[in-house]
Amino acid sequence: MPEHIAMIMDGNGRWAQRQGLPRTAGHRAGAENISRVVDICMKHGVKSLTVYAFSTENWKRPVDEVSALMALIPEFCSGRLQDMMKNGVRLRTIGRTSDLPLAARTVLLNTIEKTKNNDKFTLNIALSYGGRAEIVDAVNKMLKDGIKEINEETFRDYLYAGDIPDPAIIIRTGGEMRLSNFLMWESAYSEIYVTDTWWPDFSEEDLVKAFKWFETRDRRFGGIKA
Repeated sequence: MPEHIAMIMDGNGRWAQRQGLPRTAGHRAGAENISRVVDICMKHGVKSLTVYAFSTENWKRPVDEVSALMALIPEFCSGRLQDMMKNGVRLRTIGRTSDLPLAARTVLLNTIEKTKNNDKFTLNIALSYGGRAEIVDAVNKMLKDGIKEINEETFRDYLYAGDIPDPAIIIRTGGEMRLSNFLMWESAYSEIYVTDTWWPDFSEEDLVKAFKWFETRDRRFGGIKA
C-alpha cells in the first residue's frame, strides 16, 4: 500500500453539467468527496493524501467561479474540523496561500494550527499551487538564505512540504492524460493512474482499482530489474 498518494481532482464541472447544475455545484460536490476519500484512504492504510484543489492558473477562471471556490475553503475547514480532531487527521497546505482571500486564509491557518499535532493521517491541500511556481519559490528562498551550492536533498528542504514523502501514485480523475503542473519535482518516479470517473463520483471501488493497478507496477527507479 502506498504511504502517500496524490489526486488531481478533475471533472467537477462536467459532473455538474451532466446533472444540469451550475459548475459551482460540481465544485461543492467535489469538496464533499475529499472527506469521503480521506476516510477511505485511512481505512486502507494510506498515511498521506495530497489533493490538487486550486492551481495558480485557476485564478484566470470567471470571478464568480473563483469566489465560489474560495468560499468552499472555510466551509470545508469548519465542517471537517471536529472529524479531523476525532480521527487524528492533520491538515496542511502547499502553494502560494498568501494569495487567498483573508477570510479563507484565516480559517485555513486556524485549522492547520489546531490539527498540527494529529498524527494518524495527513491531508495536504494544494491551493494557489503550481509545480513550476513551487520550484521558483524554492530557488528564491535559497537565494535569500545565501545558499551557494545545492544538491537534491538541500533543494527538497525548500519545497512547500519537503518532509512529506514523494507520492507513490498520482491518480487523475476525469480522463485527461496530463499532470497539469502538479508536483513537478515530487512526481519524478510516481506511478500515474488515470480514470474516466469524474471526481465527485470517485468512490472506494475506484480507489481499490487504482491500488490493484499499483500492485502490478515494477518500480525500478531507473535501475535494472534483478
